[in-house]
Amino acid sequence: MSNLTVKGKELYLNDKPFQLIAGAIHYFRVVPEYWEDRLLKLKACGFNCVETYVAWNLHEPKEGEFNFSGIADLEKFIQIADKVGLYVIIRPSPYICAEWEFGGLPAWLLADRNMKLRSVYPPYLEKVDRYYDVLLEKLRPLQSTNGGPIIAMQVENEYGSFGNDKAYLKHLQDGMISRGIDVLLFTSDGPTDLMLEGGTLDNVLATVNFGSRPKLAFEKLQEHFPNTPQIVMEYWNGWFDHWGEAHHTRDPQDAADTFQEMIENGDSVNFYMFHGGTNFGFYNGANHGGKYEPTITSYDYDCPISEAGDITPKFHAVRKALAKHQDVGELVLPEPIPKMDYGTVKLEESISLFEALEQLSQPVRRANPETMEELGQNYGFILYQTHINGPHEKAPLTIKDVRDRALVFVNKQYVGVIDRWENNALDIEIPEEGATLDILVENMGRVNYGPELYDMKGITRGVRYHYQFLFDWTIYTLPLDNVEQLQFKKNASQGDPRFYRGTFEVDEIGDTFVELAGWKKGVVFVNGFNLGRYWEKGPQETLYLPGPLLKKGVNEVVVFELHEHEHDSISLIDEHKLG
Repeated sequence: MSNLTVKGKELYLNDKPFQLIAGAIHYFRVVPEYWEDRLLKLKACGFNCVETYVAWNLHEPKEGEFNFSGIADLEKFIQIADKVGLYVIIRPSPYICAEWEFGGLPAWLLADRNMKLRSVYPPYLEKVDRYYDVLLEKLRPLQSTNGGPIIAMQVENEYGSFGNDKAYLKHLQDGMISRGIDVLLFTSDGPTDLMLEGGTLDNVLATVNFGSRPKLAFEKLQEHFPNTPQIVMEYWNGWFDHWGEAHHTRDPQDAADTFQEMIENGDSVNFYMFHGGTNFGFYNGANHGGKYEPTITSYDYDCPISEAGDITPKFHAVRKALAKHQDVGELVLPEPIPKMDYGTVKLEESISLFEALEQLSQPVRRANPETMEELGQNYGFILYQTHINGPHEKAPLTIKDVRDRALVFVNKQYVGVIDRWENNALDIEIPEEGATLDILVENMGRVNYGPELYDMKGITRGVRYHYQFLFDWTIYTLPLDNVEQLQFKKNASQGDPRFYRGTFEVDEIGDTFVELAGWKKGVVFVNGFNLGRYWEKGPQETLYLPGPLLKKGVNEVVVFELHEHEHDSISLIDEHKLG
């Protein structure tokens, strides 16, 4: 049994002083076949622990239906960490932030427009408690107190950045304890007065999160909690990217020097991230600091292990800094995973979205446009269709409010974009015989941090043409979790959202990268797996395609492209281009 305890300013493991050197690797951002590879690289850097969040929305995708298989097999991830000789820190839901869709909260919570998140609101707590009944039963036997590798768990995540409902935090703490969680519990918050006052609990270890100036951050922690261990639960050694930004990088030596300063001082450190991974599918989150900013598909984070699992200069700089203070042993790494160039793939078959609607969705009729959540949809796209009598001269079409990006069509002809951050209206003209109005809305990721967390998707408050609200809508939910049902034909004309299909042969399996030069915006599926979004505005120029998603022989790729583009082929190359 390994028991992590606190005595004054020190951590003790098995009654011996212990300096925590941990790294974050999120199982849900890495294909399971690569979990051991990434964990072995963490161990090879000299670290003694892995930390991971737990994503509620992955494990309860539909209310009352639980998933702990495949990429959601949390128990297996923990067991592999134990096998390679790492302790484990678990930061369970309900809320994780993590630049993950809705901060890990399940989208179906928002089907109730009265929902009060992260507070003592009985309907919310009932759903958390039901989830904890399932999740914590799986984690309980994996605790160090029961012979497993888990040495600590988090109560809630950066709660002081959101609220100050201590009764809510206490409910989570009591719920963990009553379900058999008896390892060290902690909170983590930014190093400010407001955050530390709002996010902490009496008799629960407080930790802080920051990327630089550790001395100042720990001084603030000691102000609030004198004689407590100095632990940074998130040392931000890199950063994430939003669409339209430059790719973030941090000088490896600068990151290593800050780490070394903390190691010399005896502080405990958890690298956020050690290996970032990928926001596969529609699981990227978004920020809203004055405007909506969705996160890209890559979660490379410029950390010691790249998105594709490669050792980076930051890895070597960090290992060298750690080696000055402890024996990190000889560098032994797993065999490198080959990077493959499979060449050009022609997408010779296609079907337009409007042709495919009945293959993908069952329409519903509503007087008003309803949100995705109200219609039982979590992610993807949603199409709203109505008829406007004519004639009408040009007048503004306004969506109140669009979440997040809408393509507008009049009689199936594309007329423009209305989006959440720039274009809030569009002038359209209605001919004498009237027109069908189609609005295709893309959910680009729910806000994962801050006061805009209540982020319903689709059309939330109606559509106006000139000064008049429009009614009588036919709505198609399009989560795109059933693209295998599409019936393709040889390529026809472009000009509307369209699914394209092609195949390619694989003799030797390895990692590759999907390059979509000349394409505009959309989603890529390989052998039915949703790799994620692409967008010409960057910074990301390629999508990471892990080898385990491929098979020897014929493989299928489907691209859902929203706009006109230059050609109908993509490339599978051996170089990752992140901007």
